[in-house]
Amino acid sequence: MLPEVLPDRTRSSATVAATVVALCWLLVFFDGLDLFVYGAALPDMLADKAFGLSAATAGDVGSVATFGMLLGALSAGLATDRIGRKGVLLLCCVLFSVASGFCALAPDVTLFGAARLVAGLGLGGLLPTAIALVAEYAPDGRRNLLIGVLMTAHHAGGIAASTLGIWLLEDFGWRTVFFVGVVPLFVAVPFVARFMPESMAFLVAKGRAAAAERLSQRYSLPIPAAGEATGGSGRKAALAQLFSRDRWRITTLFWLTSFAGLLLVYGVSTWLPALMRSEGYNLGSALAFLLVINGGGIAGMFIAGRIADRFGPVRVAIIWFALTAAAVYSLGAHLPLIATYVLVFAAGVFLFSAQTMVYAAVAHVYPTASRATAIGWTTGIGRFGAVFGPWMGGQLFAAGNQGWGFGIFALAALVATGTLLVLKLVLARTGSSSVTDADGVIQPEAMNAN
Repeated sequence: MLPEVLPDRTRSSATVAATVVALCWLLVFFDGLDLFVYGAALPDMLADKAFGLSAATAGDVGSVATFGMLLGALSAGLATDRIGRKGVLLLCCVLFSVASGFCALAPDVTLFGAARLVAGLGLGGLLPTAIALVAEYAPDGRRNLLIGVLMTAHHAGGIAASTLGIWLLEDFGWRTVFFVGVVPLFVAVPFVARFMPESMAFLVAKGRAAAAERLSQRYSLPIPAAGEATGGSGRKAALAQLFSRDRWRITTLFWLTSFAGLLLVYGVSTWLPALMRSEGYNLGSALAFLLVINGGGIAGMFIAGRIADRFGPVRVAIIWFALTAAAVYSLGAHLPLIATYVLVFAAGVFLFSAQTMVYAAVAHVYPTASRATAIGWTTGIGRFGAVFGPWMGGQLFAAGNQGWGFGIFALAALVATGTLLVLKLVLARTGSSSVTDADGVIQPEAMNAN
């Protein structure tokens, strides 16, 4: 049971932050499991001739799921206005859990793709909502670290997906791993429904002052001002804020970076086992690479979050994307097995946390009133890249040009590096003063973003 009243303000704030992070971590873990399980199962699905999945169609199915994620991310803000961040988290978890069960039962590729589209709606809406809720409850000076901690869940889910693939695929087939995706419906949903606090900004926006006051007293937290809450017409105002004055440059650069970054993340996540198998590695080794790269992703989140709290997420993301380009390009060289494992781990350290630092930078730059909208649209626009990455991998395989895969993904990392360099110049030139709250006051955290 959570304590009802804690007299120490610091301890109280830490308690609610820990609760929010822990529950969001559990949800994002299952989000990552559901996302990565397709890449883990893909080699076995391609080998299942009765199912009829070709390499080109596999890329299309991967893109259908990420298109659903795009719709989910862009719809998350509107859904949040109506049912709150807690409600959106619960709805998203139910969607991708039930859809995973339909994937396991799908008799053909068409119905499987339809189920992955529905799963994508839940997967896409969950992540930006979880990031926004963690950012809202994070203590001062720990926002980047806690967002990094949250995102380790995604890669823990990836490790679980690849481990399940190693354990289950050979003996039980690919459908079994999708049945596992139903588990969060019975594990995560009850805990979140019982223990997750609602966003106080949402409560204020909906006029639920008594509920906000109870949360404030329980955890000794300040109640957000009415101007910090977003709802109804406020959502339109928050979207308009992303393009007012000089902000359109910052918003556009974040969107371009997210497009390139998610093309890279989802392209590699979907096709890494198949690309490594095309390099001559057996199925077990190819799946082990997926496990190793997600292990690197977890390590990278802690490292990047710590460094970003000191030097700013934009600066860290620039360096991380540049190192990602070098590591991913090097995967195309057939090195000794041990050296390849080390290189895959290094790629994971930089690959996933680079994109996470983009989200952290958005959370820093934009004020509370437009933060959830900014994160949602940054992830949503980035989903176009997430759609394109898996599709592109399928086309490369279909054309017999899979040898180009790592080079093209490395190029995406270089594009993200370039857009972030321009963003850093824009932030430095404006002194981040173009990003203000509803009252025109410069956000202190925005000054530390770059």
